[in-house]
Amino acid sequence: MASVSDDVPPAVPEVAVINSFDEMDLPENLLRGIYSYGFERPSAIQARAIKPMRDGRDTLAQAQSGTGKTGAFVIGSLSHLDETVKKPQVLVLVHVRELAQQIAKVATSLGAAMKVKVLCAVGGNSLRDDIRALEDGAQFVVGTPGRVFDLMHRGALDRSQMRVLIMDEADQMLEDLFYKQVMCILEKGFPADMKVALFSATMPEKVVEVANKILNDPVRILIPPTAVRLEGIQQFFINLDREDHKFDCICDLYKHLNITQAVIFCNKRQKAEMIAEKMSAQGFPITCLHGELDKSERTRRMDDFIKGKTRVMIATDIIARGIDVQQISLVINYELPTNTENYVHRIGRAGRYGRKGTTINLLLPEESSQMEEISELYGMKLELFPEDTSALAI
Repeated sequence: MASVSDDVPPAVPEVAVINSFDEMDLPENLLRGIYSYGFERPSAIQARAIKPMRDGRDTLAQAQSGTGKTGAFVIGSLSHLDETVKKPQVLVLVHVRELAQQIAKVATSLGAAMKVKVLCAVGGNSLRDDIRALEDGAQFVVGTPGRVFDLMHRGALDRSQMRVLIMDEADQMLEDLFYKQVMCILEKGFPADMKVALFSATMPEKVVEVANKILNDPVRILIPPTAVRLEGIQQFFINLDREDHKFDCICDLYKHLNITQAVIFCNKRQKAEMIAEKMSAQGFPITCLHGELDKSERTRRMDDFIKGKTRVMIATDIIARGIDVQQISLVINYELPTNTENYVHRIGRAGRYGRKGTTINLLLPEESSQMEEISELYGMKLELFPEDTSALAI
């Protein structure tokens, strides 16, 4: 790992594409876990990113939402794990507990034949239980920066055998909210030969600049903004004159569309709760999720949605990134996100792994210019919502 202050020059080697897990020089038990999990052939990002990680290269990787990034970095990091060493060897940093929990499940499944011990270390969990799990030999740790730093500060997270550090949703991890925490973690001291990998669907230029200071001669798998536009997702807009017309529009859509599961995104907790209360009052079975809920309640609501107990979730951007619910077919942007990159992440909740999906943007007159900027940046084509909805991918 490069020191935090090093100015590492960019390196852009040719990235090999390996379309078979058997040709990646992976440990036998890991291969068993991969095939047992249901993977047959590597996705595009897995075909490019796993082998460089296996070969011990720092990696800066970008790929569209829902194309197998989690599988790529979990497999790449597990390929370095020594099953006989009962100490932390892989550390994955993420920005929200829901994503940490999801990655922990994937790591547990892919590492099943290796008998990997996985710890999901996030705020709201019992600190004592996390410390006990580390004492019992946790080898793969995935967590949020606050809890991970706390465990390090208490001397509970042994870093002497750490082999791979990963940041998922790296553009979030290296921006204002988490940047200082991440830097404090990196300065805590890791083995000099530890490898670092950064993954995300969007990589703004300023994040790449920070990555240059962290990564040492990295393999770069980057794509232009127009390549993240998610071709399988139909994108529509509905022009509305007034704010209160948005709620009426959502209720009308819900009554007339055959929705498997949908997410309605808002920017603020208050707006999400308001919509949830009004829809519930009209008899719609929905759930609401935001970052200010009690951790156990967040988990319960997310589990209910994943299991299909509720068909519609009203949410803030807490679930815009990384969360994989296979049945989501529709995303409604009640408001456009304040962070432009989050538009890509939001619509990526539908159409996971190449499936068809639909996004509907509810636009007030003052939001039209922002929508145009987003569509131009990512080369996206948006259409006026049709009167005939029979051809929609919902």
